Amino acid sequence: MMIENLSLEELKAKFNNDKKFKLGTYIVGGLLTAVLLFFVYRQMIWVPANEKSNDGWWVAMNYISKDSTDQAIKVLVPFVNSNDGKTGGEIGQYLLATQYMKKGDYRNAIKNLEGVSIDDSYISVFSIGLQGDCYSDMKKYDKALTFYTDAADAQDNELTTPMYLFKAGLVAEKLKKNEDAAGFYTRIRDDYPTYASQNGIEKYIARVSTK
Repeated sequence: MMIENLSLEELKAKFNNDKKFKLGTYIVGGLLTAVLLFFVYRQMIWVPANEKSNDGWWVAMNYISKDSTDQAIKVLVPFVNSNDGKTGGEIGQYLLATQYMKKGDYRNAIKNLEGVSIDDSYISVFSIGLQGDCYSDMKKYDKALTFYTDAADAQDNELTTPMYLFKAGLVAEKLKKNEDAAGFYTRIRDDYPTYASQNGIEKYIARVSTK
């Protein structure tokens, strides 16, 4: 069955039951999107009061899953404007920011990320971290470093904290702040050994130590 032939209710059911379909809706990388999709599922189950606003961004998700970035933006802009402050509207604004990022429109991405206000710790952290990604891609490494460290410290967990410490280390190296970079990498090694072993943190520590 083609995605474009699915009704809204069928789309929801397919998302909940079909793992391959979930994988097809990735937005900004595997790890980030897996968390976002979990959050999406949770909202559909636990926040029925916002069902109408949630329905709106499901339409956009259909386009996002097909990499129809321009069409997703076309749907999301009026939806976000008319649902500001509602759960669905805030999710829509987050999704809108990711689509602007895909187009390289970092200023609009940052503007929307700044406006995301939602009672979910992971989405809040990612909204901070993605601003760091925008500034990094704009080669504004000082600002990127600030947002990465803020994201790392926003909530201590095994997922986002080491990921953003690692990004902070990389931009610190670009800024020739090798001592700071070593500190970020060492913190990962000492406090998040699983992430450290998966990403070969020791070689990064060695690299900045010889500079």
